[in-house]
Amino acid sequence: MKTFMGDDYLLNGDLAKELYEKHAANMPIFDYHCHLDPAAIAEDRTLGTITEAWLGKNGKGDHYKWRLLREMGVSEDYITGSRSDWEKFEKFAECFPYFVGNPVYEWCALELKEYFGITKPLCPETAKEIYDEANTKLKQLSVRKILEMSHVAHLFTTDDPTDNLAYHVKMAGDKTLKTKVYPCFRPDPAIAITLDGFLPWVKKLEAAASLSISNLQDFLDAFDRRLTYFVSLGARAADHGISELCFDPNTNYEKANAVFQKRLEGKTLSHEEVALYQSYLLLHLGEQYTKYDMVQQFHFGPIRNVNQAGYRKYGPDYGYDAIGDWPIASSLEALLSALQDKNALPKTVLYTLNDKDYLALVSAMNSFQEGPEAGKLQLGAAWWFNDHYDGIWKQMTYLSADGLLSCFIGMLTDSRSFLSFSRHDFFRRELCSFLASLVEQGRYPNDEKTLGKIVENISYQNALRYFKPKV
Repeated sequence: MKTFMGDDYLLNGDLAKELYEKHAANMPIFDYHCHLDPAAIAEDRTLGTITEAWLGKNGKGDHYKWRLLREMGVSEDYITGSRSDWEKFEKFAECFPYFVGNPVYEWCALELKEYFGITKPLCPETAKEIYDEANTKLKQLSVRKILEMSHVAHLFTTDDPTDNLAYHVKMAGDKTLKTKVYPCFRPDPAIAITLDGFLPWVKKLEAAASLSISNLQDFLDAFDRRLTYFVSLGARAADHGISELCFDPNTNYEKANAVFQKRLEGKTLSHEEVALYQSYLLLHLGEQYTKYDMVQQFHFGPIRNVNQAGYRKYGPDYGYDAIGDWPIASSLEALLSALQDKNALPKTVLYTLNDKDYLALVSAMNSFQEGPEAGKLQLGAAWWFNDHYDGIWKQMTYLSADGLLSCFIGMLTDSRSFLSFSRHDFFRRELCSFLASLVEQGRYPNDEKTLGKIVENISYQNALRYFKPKV
């Protein structure tokens, strides 16, 4: 029986321990997709209490934990409501032992150990002691100190194209900031043409780009201005959250502009019209990303706000999303092929919320690989509902079975919490055990030197090579 959160946590056997200790543990972190607040980094804020760090504040926090508390029957006032920080933490500690098998249990235990030196299990009996000890230490841990403790070398935030990026401007000139922080272009509001917020967002884009928008070309010109501004501040990637990808190869400017004009007039669009518009926009953006040697990331598959009553009461990102089940292969392959025909297929990372799509994504991406870039197209890390032990193992299994795990750009947090970087350690330990298991099964030689290099590459070096951030 292993010691709880001991040095050999998740490490199965001597080779796994050796790979972790010599090649994974001390590698820097390149977190290329998260939802951390750039203002908090620029201003070097502190987190206040462990409750704020874990459950959030003012309706912004960790929906992973919120969902589990709701499942335990906890009322919302103890989750995102008006209860005091201590009352919320006490309720969380009461429920925590019953999170057995869920990654939240292990993530929280890792965070207590890594940032606060606390190794005792959280439960009702230890709640007050842990709360007080963590809060005392948090007073000395600004967010920059946390980044340094976590060895975060590079970090991409997630930013709306209309954002003035004032905090990124501030950080770019701050020589005391050891972590390199870059914006990431997130054009989802432009793609989601049917949503109620689309027309107000077009007005925001007009203001941000200082350009009047009366047709699709104006819209694209405004978009390109904003993308150029992002690039000037070091942006190396764009990120797209797409529930259902519907690509129509018959799109063209005239058809897409007609759809755009119809939406400007406030009219309802058909599914086919939406596909024409989105297809044209994705092709245009792909060409722009290629121009700037940027990476495009596609996150496929979430159904947003499935609990409509909860959405109406609290708004988005409150933990009311689920996994979708749309077909993905044909539209994705048509989009990639159309970009390739234009000689404008950028480096691309493909994520799926539904793990049934792993093989489809790997087979699609490997139909478009080409030198000199190793792993030009990537199967993204196990994401959201999949970033648990079994989900990570499954992603590595399918990637290595039909592609090259050795080219993989590794883990990310996709988190709003500054304490979540321990998830990289969780992943690295599992990676070392995955590779060691191949040796134990006689499927790969006991070549610690080569395996160690692979571990270092997946942990950090591959992402550094792939995104090529300014230093």
